[in-house]
Amino acid sequence: VAGVNQIIMVSPANSQGEINQTVLAAAHISKIDKVFRIGGAQAIGALANGTESIPKVDVITGPGNIYVTLAKKHVYGKVGIDSLAGPSEILIIADESAKLDQVASDMLAQSEHDPLASAILITTNKNLAENLREEIERQLINHPRYDICKKSIEDWGLIVFCENLETCTKLSDDFAPEHLELLVKDPKKISENINNAGAIFLGSWSPEAIGDYLGGPNHTLPTSGTARFASALGVETFMKNTSIINFSKEAFNETKSAVIHLAQSEGLHSHAQSIKNRDSKSS
Repeated sequence: VAGVNQIIMVSPANSQGEINQTVLAAAHISKIDKVFRIGGAQAIGALANGTESIPKVDVITGPGNIYVTLAKKHVYGKVGIDSLAGPSEILIIADESAKLDQVASDMLAQSEHDPLASAILITTNKNLAENLREEIERQLINHPRYDICKKSIEDWGLIVFCENLETCTKLSDDFAPEHLELLVKDPKKISENINNAGAIFLGSWSPEAIGDYLGGPNHTLPTSGTARFASALGVETFMKNTSIINFSKEAFNETKSAVIHLAQSEGLHSHAQSIKNRDSKSS
């Protein structure tokens, strides 16, 4: 859609040297031109600089662990990047209509990503705030990613009780979350008061896991408060603008004195002279 001529994908292999078959199927459906069996910081370095087998690219996008993120930061300027993403985070605004088991599972769905992932609940429902910890503990029983979830919840989990939804939205905007779930009676109305969020999920039928796998134009989103000034990965990430300046003789003569004045005020002699040297009588 953006007019990219060649799309390259890198993906790490398993211990048998094989790339995940579902990932390869997605690459085929998406008409990826080339797939390389490499991951991590070394993949970012290869894409940014080029190797004998991997061509140098112009833009690198996609999330990764801290090593990938720091590698992208290092090569920025040599190539374009989408953002410095991670760790992942979710913030849930909930009122009395929210269901305890759904809130707990949505928070755990985020925490199982990474021990550094954060899951935050801001609610006007006192019963929900008081019982959430116990429900999370219940859902963690025999959880296959127990250690990751436990550390994430203990280190980065948070429950905030507010008197009203206006305060909830204000706190959410201050946090500027990557994922914002609105488990409230009228999520659309509340969303109109949200200014800072990577993606907003409206109501109990739109959990964040829908966005991970299916819903929305993209799920590479701004994290760590950068939703205050950044947007999700999109078509615009792969596009650039070029200014085209084409003055007529009449337009030049009409505005040349302003350019000369500004150049002289900055002390840039040749800038002003380049205007003066264009005789208005010449063709």
